[in-house]
Amino acid sequence: MTHAIVMHETGGPEVLRWEVVELPPPAAGEVRVRHTAIGVNFIDTYFRTGLYPVTLPVVLGSEAAGVVEATGEGVTSFAKGDRVAYGTGPLGAYAEARNMPVAHLVKVPEGIDDKVAAASMLKGMTAQYLVRRTYAVKKGDTILVHAAAGGVGLILCQWAKHLGATVIGTVGSEEKAKLAREHGCDHVVLYRTEDVPSRVRELTNGAGVPVVYDSVGKDTFAASLASLKPRGLMVTFGQSSGPVPPFDPRQLAKGSLYLTRPVLGDYVRERAELEATARELFEVIASGAVRIRIAQTYPLRDAERAHRDLQARKTTGSTVLLP
Repeated sequence: MTHAIVMHETGGPEVLRWEVVELPPPAAGEVRVRHTAIGVNFIDTYFRTGLYPVTLPVVLGSEAAGVVEATGEGVTSFAKGDRVAYGTGPLGAYAEARNMPVAHLVKVPEGIDDKVAAASMLKGMTAQYLVRRTYAVKKGDTILVHAAAGGVGLILCQWAKHLGATVIGTVGSEEKAKLAREHGCDHVVLYRTEDVPSRVRELTNGAGVPVVYDSVGKDTFAASLASLKPRGLMVTFGQSSGPVPPFDPRQLAKGSLYLTRPVLGDYVRERAELEATARELFEVIASGAVRIRIAQTYPLRDAERAHRDLQARKTTGSTVLLP
């Protein structure tokens, strides 16, 4: 038996309950992972509220690091004592320990702390596919990143800067503006008091940007489209302010714009893709090009408080639960 945060119904943070759960031996193709650190992501709130459907009861969380305690039948690529991490795959990370399919696991290299691994797998691999594959950011590009002081935002801004881009980031406060500047943002726009498209046009001599990375959704969608240059790419990869309402595709005709809604799972579907993505992430962290800012840690049993702070926009950077 072990403890986990179990959700029996959808709703507010109060539905997250600390409970004893049974943990059977790992099945074929699985290992048991004793968690040392668990990442919290905004997508967890989508599952909690029912925006993304789940089968109840459920243990939330899709990102964690830990140590292999036992292996199931047929497992040869991992052994007891291996340090591992994951950022995709079945829900269930909000637990002291769990059985995990090895297809979603990667080994954590020496020099990468468990908390850093847990805080960076989902967010860092998301940043990797966004700046390297959804749109290949290159030297000389000027890009726009919404929620630049958030978990993905801080990583994405640093990575884009490392690739030679000029980064414009939007934030909601002066405190977050300072943080964004410290993590790769060349220009910061306070979206509550400034007109984002106007500032983007001003900063790009009227041209607009070739790509916008938007994890906010409803509140920023129109401004994102208005900030693009002709044939620019709108990347909507989250909806912290709510889902984007239905819209007429003819809105994209102003500039022959492109729109995509990528998800991490489609970029790490093959084992080789997962390993390559994680390897590149760990390399940029180890080199110092990308720093993972763990701004908040909570005991695992206080997951409810972590969710309240996250939705109230009281958090910056990455949030980690500690078993």
